[in-house]
Amino acid sequence: MVSREHKRAALYEKLQLLRSITNSHALNKTSIIVDASKYIEELKQKVERLNKDTANAQTSSSSSDQTPLPVVTVETLEKGFLINVFSEKSCPGLLVSVLEAFEDLGLNVLEARVSCADSFRLQAVGGENEEEGESIDAHAVKQAVAVAIKNWSENNEHE
Repeated sequence: MVSREHKRAALYEKLQLLRSITNSHALNKTSIIVDASKYIEELKQKVERLNKDTANAQTSSSSSDQTPLPVVTVETLEKGFLINVFSEKSCPGLLVSVLEAFEDLGLNVLEARVSCADSFRLQAVGGENEEEGESIDAHAVKQAVAVAIKNWSENNEHE
């Protein structure tokens, strides 16, 4: 009897965790699971879009003679943004330019992963500085990072 109650409590706890992860407002088990399934499908679609964007950027850049600019994606999170910057080639100095763009926007870097060896990959979670009064959106973040990359690229062409 106690074992059954433990299993029921564990299942309830796991369902509540699943509910919170998927931002579900459902109350019964079936609805929570349906919401989780929809959430997984949305994530799959995001991955497919990102893969297509990356493939399109690679094909369009391989057709040109110049060095391709890094690909930038920005997603809105509950509190902040998930910013991804990717380039097939190493980009010395690009990280500094991107971080300066964050600073200019008033974004605090809450978490970041960077790889600069053979390729350049930055994944950062940025949150708005709450002391600043203005609110920014994902498009503004993407534009600021794109401008930083363009400026970095132009500065590196002359060297």
